[in-house]
Amino acid sequence: MKIRKHYLTLRRSFPDVHEEHPLEITLEELALYLDCTHRNMVLLLKRMQHEEWLTWLPKKGRGNRSTLIFHARKEDMLMEEAKELVAKQDLHSALELLQSAEHASSLREQFQDWLSGQFGFRTEVQGQRRTDILRFPLTQTIHALDPAAIHYAGESHLVNQLFDGLVRMDAKGDQILPHLAHAWDVDDSRTLWTFYLRKGVQFHHGHEMLASDVKYSLERLRRLAPRGLYSWAYAGIIDITTPNETTVCIQLSERNELFLGFLTTNRASIVPADVCEAASGRMDKSPVGTGPFRLIGHEQGIWILEAFPAYFQGRGFLDRVEVWTLPENEQTELSAQKQPFQVMHNVRISDMEAQRWQQVRQSGMTTKFMTVNELKDGPLKDPFIREALNLGLNQSYLLEQLSGDVIEAASSFFLQPKQDTDRSNHVISTTAQLIEVKQLLASAGYKGDVLKLATIPQYEQDALLLQKMYAMSGILLEILLIPAEDFKGEQRMTADLLLFAVMLDEHRELRLYDMYKSMRQHAAPDVQTMLDDSLRLLRSESDPKRRMALLEQLESQLKQRHSLLFLYRKHLKTAYHPSIRGISLDSLGWVRFRDLWFT
Repeated sequence: MKIRKHYLTLRRSFPDVHEEHPLEITLEELALYLDCTHRNMVLLLKRMQHEEWLTWLPKKGRGNRSTLIFHARKEDMLMEEAKELVAKQDLHSALELLQSAEHASSLREQFQDWLSGQFGFRTEVQGQRRTDILRFPLTQTIHALDPAAIHYAGESHLVNQLFDGLVRMDAKGDQILPHLAHAWDVDDSRTLWTFYLRKGVQFHHGHEMLASDVKYSLERLRRLAPRGLYSWAYAGIIDITTPNETTVCIQLSERNELFLGFLTTNRASIVPADVCEAASGRMDKSPVGTGPFRLIGHEQGIWILEAFPAYFQGRGFLDRVEVWTLPENEQTELSAQKQPFQVMHNVRISDMEAQRWQQVRQSGMTTKFMTVNELKDGPLKDPFIREALNLGLNQSYLLEQLSGDVIEAASSFFLQPKQDTDRSNHVISTTAQLIEVKQLLASAGYKGDVLKLATIPQYEQDALLLQKMYAMSGILLEILLIPAEDFKGEQRMTADLLLFAVMLDEHRELRLYDMYKSMRQHAAPDVQTMLDDSLRLLRSESDPKRRMALLEQLESQLKQRHSLLFLYRKHLKTAYHPSIRGISLDSLGWVRFRDLWFT
C-alpha cells in the first residue's frame, strides 16, 4: 500500500519523537519530507488520519505551527507492509524490507512466526469449486528447473514433480520399473536397448509424447551438459533411431550395465522437442514435461505447481502446490510456539512437538568427504603427509561443532559398523595423538606449507571447521570457494584438497560411479589406472551385488593410500502432521506431492 510507505517515510523522519507525543510542525515542512505539494500533503494527512495512524490538528494563520501526533508504530507498519507483499506472493521483497529495517532481528522473528502459519494445507472455496492447496517452504534458491541444468536437491525435487523418464527406480533402489516406456529389450551384446513407449502420454502443453521427443531429449542432454552429472552414461550413446512413433532404439558404444539405471534419474527426463527448440534448446524457468504437476508461475521466489489433469498415471489429489523458496539463513526449525507446517524436510523437532508429529528418518543420506589432488606438486604427494592428514581428522570435534541426532561419524560410503571402527579413522582425543600427528609431519619434512582446500559455498562452514581443526595439528589450510556449477571445471585443479558430499539415495551406485569418475581427474597416474579398471568392471557386471562389492573394494584401496578421507554422514528427517494421508517418500525423504491428501 503506497499510503503506508508514505507514513513510514514520515515516521522515520522523526526518530526522536515517540508515539502519542505531540510534534509542533507546519504543513510546508511535512511536504518537504515527502517531496510533494501542499495540496497533496493535505490529502495524505487526511487518509492517514482516517486509518487512525496519526492525528493532525491544523492551526490557521501564517507562521502558526500545527500539531502532529503519531499513533502507529513503524515496526507494526513494516509488518503490515511485509504481510501485504506476501499476499502478493512477493516473499523476497518482504524479507528484504524487514532486513533493512530498524530492529531487523526482532521484526524478522515476529514475521517468521506469522509466516509459519501461512504454510501447510488449506482449502479455498469459490462457488461450488473447492481448491486444495499445499504451501511448502524450501530453504534453497531455485536457479533452474531444466533437467539438464539442475545442481541442487530442491531443484531436483521439483523436477521430479514436473517430468518423467522412460523408466523409474523403486524407493529402495532395488528394482527398475516401467514408466513412460511400458517395456524394453536389450540385445545379446548388451549394447542395443529398445524401448516401447506408452501411447497417449501428453506433455503439459497438450502435445503427445513421441519417440522423436525421447531421441531429442537424450541428444540435447549430450549437447547441453557434456560434462554434467552422469555424463559418462549418455556419452556412450552413438546412435538413436525411431522405427516408429512409439519405439526408440539406443545404440551404445560398449556394454554398460549402469545405463538402464541412469535412465531412471531425472537427468534423463523426457522433454518436448518443439518447446525446447522454440526456447533455443533450454527451458530453465519455463519447464514443460509430462509429470503430475505443471508449472504455472514463479514470481519472487514462489514456484506454483498445478495438478496436471491429463497425467498418464492419474490426477493427483492436490490441486496446487506453492513452493516458497526461503533464503537459507531463515529459521526452519519447529518449536512449540510456532504454528506447524504440515510437512517439513530436514528439521529437528523438540521433544514436546515430537509427540504430535510423525517423523521419518530417511534411508538415504549425504556423506561429506575430502579427496586429494595428487596431480598437483606439493606436500600431499608424500604418502606420510597424507597419512598425517587422515590421522589429524578429528571427527569428534566436527560432530561436537555440528551437533544433531542425524549426524554421525563415517569412514565409508556404506553402512557397515566394522568399517566405522577402522583405526585409521579414530578421532584424536588426547595430546599424545596430536603429538603423533606432528611427529609424522616433521618426519615427512612438512614445513608448514599452506594447503588449499576447494569446496562449494554451501559447504563453507565445514571448510572453516576443518581449517580450525587442522590448525591444532599444525596443518594450515586456505579455503577456495567455487560455485557448484563450476566445481567440475579446471579451477579446482589448483587446490590440494577437495571437500564435497555425495547423496546416497536409490541411485547410490550411479552417484558413486560419478564421484569416482570425477576423482580420476586429479588422481595420481597409478590411481587413475586403478579407477579405470574398477569402473570398467562395474560397467560390464550385470549382478548388482557384485557391483556393490567392487565399489567397496575400490573405496578400501583409496582409503589405504589416504586419497579418500571421510568426515561424517548426515541422515535427513522428514516430519509430517498426522492429518496427512498418502504420504510417500523417496529415499532422501522428499514428499511426492501427487500422492498427498489431507483429512
